[in-house]
Amino acid sequence: MNAVLFDLDNTLYPAECDLFSLIDVRINRYMEEIVAIEPENVDKLRRRYWKDYGATLQGLVRHHAVDPEDYLDYVHAVDVGSRVSADDDLCQALKELLIPSYVFTNGSRCHVDRVVTALGLDGLFSGVFDIRIADYQPKPHPDPYRQVLERLDLPGEQCIMVEDQPQNLEMAKRFGMKTILIGREQSGQPKPDYVDVYLARPADIGTVIDTWMEFN
Repeated sequence: MNAVLFDLDNTLYPAECDLFSLIDVRINRYMEEIVAIEPENVDKLRRRYWKDYGATLQGLVRHHAVDPEDYLDYVHAVDVGSRVSADDDLCQALKELLIPSYVFTNGSRCHVDRVVTALGLDGLFSGVFDIRIADYQPKPHPDPYRQVLERLDLPGEQCIMVEDQPQNLEMAKRFGMKTILIGREQSGQPKPDYVDVYLARPADIGTVIDTWMEFN
C-alpha cells in the first residue's frame, strides 16, 4: 500500500457535527438569490441534479450557466470552527501512518483547508484532490478516481479509500482499492462486498492499515 485517500465531510469529522447543514443553507440561498430559482423549486431541482449528476453543482453548471468557482466560494463560506474541533486521536493516528495520506473530496480546496485546520491536522496530508480534479465531476463518477490515480502514478490496488458514502467506495473498489467505510455497521445487514472494513472513526485506521501492509 502506498497511499490513503480520505474523504473530508462526515469522514474526517463525525457526521454528528452537522457541518453540512450550514453548507446546505448556503446552497439553497445561492440557488434562490444568485441563480434566481423560485424557492418552491429549489428542493425539487436539487434532488433531480443529485440523481442525474451526483451533485447540485453539475446541474447548475449544465442548466443555469453557473460559474463553478463562484458557487464553491459562496456555499463553503461557513463557520467551520463552530461545528468542528481538534481531534487529537486522529492527529496521532495520521502521524503514525507509514504511508502518505491525501484528502479526496467533492468539496473545494478552501473548504478542505478550513476543516483540516479546525481538526488540528495541518501539515499531515501530502496533498488534496478536490472537486476540480476532473472538471467538477463529483465522486462516484469514475473520472475523479482516474485523475487521482494518474496524479499519484499508482494503480488502485496500491491505494486505500476511506469514506462515509458507500456508493463512493463501490466505485473505489472497481478501481481495485481497499475500502474502509466510516460509520456503524448495520446490525443484521450483510456487509457489501465493496466494503472491506467498517470503522466507527478514522482515528482507528492504523491497525487496519498495518495488517494490510504486513500481507501486501
